This record gives sequence, C-alpha cells and structure tokens, in this order.
Amino acid sequence: MADGMAQPAVPAVGKISVSWARHQDEVREAQRLRYQVFALEMGARLPKSLPGHDIDLFDDYCEHLLVRDSASQEVIGTYRVLTPTQAKRVGGTYSDTEFDLVRLRGLRTRMVELGRSCVHADHRHGGVILALWGALAEFMGRNQLDTMIGCASIPMQHNGVLGGHAAASIWRQLKATHLAAIEYRVMPRLALPVEQLDDSLVVEPPALIKGYLRLGARVLGAPAWDPDFNSADLPMMMRIGDLPARYLKHFSANPARA
Repeated sequence: MADGMAQPAVPAVGKISVSWARHQDEVREAQRLRYQVFALEMGARLPKSLPGHDIDLFDDYCEHLLVRDSASQEVIGTYRVLTPTQAKRVGGTYSDTEFDLVRLRGLRTRMVELGRSCVHADHRHGGVILALWGALAEFMGRNQLDTMIGCASIPMQHNGVLGGHAAASIWRQLKATHLAAIEYRVMPRLALPVEQLDDSLVVEPPALIKGYLRLGARVLGAPAWDPDFNSADLPMMMRIGDLPARYLKHFSANPARA
C-alpha cells in the first residue's frame, strides 16, 4: 500500500477475485497487463524502464486494484488510485500533466485520481468492471473521500474512424449534455485540434466513458492530445453526491458527503 489508508477486505465475485496490491510483485502483475493492453494492443509508446511493463513515476505512490481469474490467478483487470496524501508527495496527479486543474484546488483534500484502467481482452464483460467499481466505492466510503477525477481516453482509431474525428464528435456530443459547471472547468495543456476535425459523426463513446456517465460523471473541458498513447483524453470528474440513487447502496454505511 502506498500511504496506509484504510483498505477494505474485498470478497471474491463469482469466478473472479478482487484485491489491493500488497507488495511489488503484485504491482508488477498490473504493470504487465497494462503493457499488454496499452502497448501491444493499442500501440502506445511507453518508457522502456522494464521490458514488458508499463511503469511511470506515479506508480510508486498509488494504490493498485487487481481483479484475478480465480482459476488461473492471472490478473485480468486493474485500476490505480492516487490519494490526496500521495498526490501531495509526488507533486500532483497524472491529470495535472495533461490539464491545468487550478479550478479544482478546493476539492483536492477529498479527491482521488483514477487511472490506468484496463481489462484483459478475453475478459471484457460487465463482471470485471463491476468488481473494480465495487472495491473503489468501498475505498471511497471508508476513507471519507468524495471526488474522483481522471483522464478518459478515446483512441485515435475508434469504431473504425481514424484521425481523431471520433474524439472530436464525442466531445461535441458530451459538451452539450454532460459538461461540468464552469467553476470546475479545466484547460488542456496540449489540446486536441477539434476545430480542424470533423465533429459531425454519430459515434458512441468508449464503454468506460459511458459507464462513468451512467454514474453521474461530468466532463471538465475539451480533450487533450496524448501522442504517446495515441489518444484524446477527456478530463472527467465524479462526485459521490452526484451518484444516481441506485448506485449509492454500493458505498459504505458512512459514505463521504460531497
């Protein structure tokens, strides 16, 4: 664990089990899955600090959530969570490297960053994502945290559309329906040039973004361009107080209040 915050006991779910990484070997398992998905599958250009692993400077400061196949014990899904204490120690969040987050300064003491979410190609069904979200929900409640932020990626090739046009079209749709209040808006450091792209396409957002929106997430501003991951990144925020009533039961008996 990165900073000793309260960690819930996470039960097995069907044929999968969920746990928080307890030592470096388990973090390495998550990093190998991330490399498989981001580099081999999506073509991201990753630092070569350890072959076959996706590692960055934030990993040592994060809590790493793991979903395993109960039969093989292989890690098939992961999330990393950067807590407010650890964000202070490392000097910010990953999202700070892509966006100017000055308008979120009043939320930082209760705000975690979610990142590096991925699921093995053979296990992309609702059960893995629900298991991850159940553990995240309990973590937030137990540690009296109320805000989650993160960069939600849209690949440059999405739904068969090349060159960022899909990302521009998704941004056009979401800014009309899910844009945050102006006091929470952020600015990309390297903006996707949406004005040069065709934003008129009818295209569905990636499944993870649709899941966030169902949970009441808001888009904080225009997408950033991430050349290393060959993606457009949307800044997103979820607050416990904005969760639809049907999801609140997943949180602990004493949830943090927004």
